[in-house]
Amino acid sequence: MCDYSLKHVASRPAKVEDVLVTSGFSNTISRGFAPVGEPDTACCVLPGTEIAFTRPVVARDEQGVYHQTDQTLARFRQINLENLYRHHDALELADGRIVMLHDLEPGQTATLRSVSSPCLI
Repeated sequence: MCDYSLKHVASRPAKVEDVLVTSGFSNTISRGFAPVGEPDTACCVLPGTEIAFTRPVVARDEQGVYHQTDQTLARFRQINLENLYRHHDALELADGRIVMLHDLEPGQTATLRSVSSPCLI
């Protein structure tokens, strides 16, 4: 799904085998996935989708400092759904850590490997 903050950005549903890049979008402070070659299109991912990054995931911490994890595999999740005005899109890394999609370093590439039934945490 696309986060509430991307509702004014062109979007399309994600498909298995899509190659995506973590991106910022015009006229929003939010980040998400864009299909490679379509930088102005948000790719909407369903909860439960398995995502394989080409390199270990890099995300910022609470102080805004980027750190590289040792993880390349994640599942897309939505969290904080009870609060309409918070970001909901997140990744659950293979080691169980939750990383907000908004906190991913831009420019990371990943492939959608599979889509499973939605799972909210």
